Amino acid sequence: MSGDEERDGVRLTNLDQSLFEGADATKRDLVDYLDAVSGRLVPQLAGRPLSVKRVLRGQKPFMQKNTPKYTPSWVRTVTVWAQTSQREVSYALCDDRRTLLWFANQRAVEYHPPLVRAGAWDAPTHLVIDIDPPGSDDFGAAVAAAHLVRRAMDDSGLRGAVKTSGAKGVHVFAPLDGATSTEDVAAATRALAVRAERLDPGLATTAFIREDRGGKVFLDSTRAGGATVVAAYSPRIRPGAPVSFPVSWDDLGSVVPQDFTIRTAAALLADRDPWAELMPEPQPVPADLVEQGRTIPVARVQAMHEGKRRARARRNG
Repeated sequence: MSGDEERDGVRLTNLDQSLFEGADATKRDLVDYLDAVSGRLVPQLAGRPLSVKRVLRGQKPFMQKNTPKYTPSWVRTVTVWAQTSQREVSYALCDDRRTLLWFANQRAVEYHPPLVRAGAWDAPTHLVIDIDPPGSDDFGAAVAAAHLVRRAMDDSGLRGAVKTSGAKGVHVFAPLDGATSTEDVAAATRALAVRAERLDPGLATTAFIREDRGGKVFLDSTRAGGATVVAAYSPRIRPGAPVSFPVSWDDLGSVVPQDFTIRTAAALLADRDPWAELMPEPQPVPADLVEQGRTIPVARVQAMHEGKRRARARRNG
């Protein structure tokens, strides 16, 4: 087989090159996998300003937000003002298979859409808890923490779906009806994480500063609004090229992240889309969650102030 070919009008090059060190896969494996799951992945990306993580030969992986100058004219884009860098960023909108194939040829391995759609910046479509265990061998603890989040959601009147992150943890998604602002969804996310933590404080923590977690599973409640979360079915730049994969709540305890890779995941899916099947209907955000969340400090802000306080204490120590 040649290292070049064309699909859907996209020229694909150097397909037989290794994808990245430790991937145990070629660029062709990436292209074939993304092509096979395009009908499931594109609906999650469509209409959302997309950040991708690329890995070029001989370079470290990097996150790309701004579309490069050589981006084809048929790739849809949206311009967003970036407050942190004080500049306009031209994001791609991956609205079709052709655009996904173009990204694959750019060696874009990871796909990180935000929780909002372009033009609906203050209407998050999902509430997300990112469950991060302390070590790469602690997936069982992440599963146990995910079930705490599920219990807290049940008690709060929310329903959600779960997927492996493709790294060491899991993501819990609750679909929303779009009637709640980013600020209030962020507040509700903080409250939900605190409610889950209280169910088993020996297992889970909402402590944002790593040294304060005491080896517990971190319930990250900072993914709200414009924040990105890796999409279901997205590959990850990790050894073996694992894939973020949806799992039913009942099956979560019987899988490990390495079960799902760009070599195995498409065959496991067959003709199904479990992420769409497992996702509940969009729902309103419970008002009591929002009210409770408003009383909980924003984790990043709190951590910043605490970091400065500790630095002063060390200097004055």
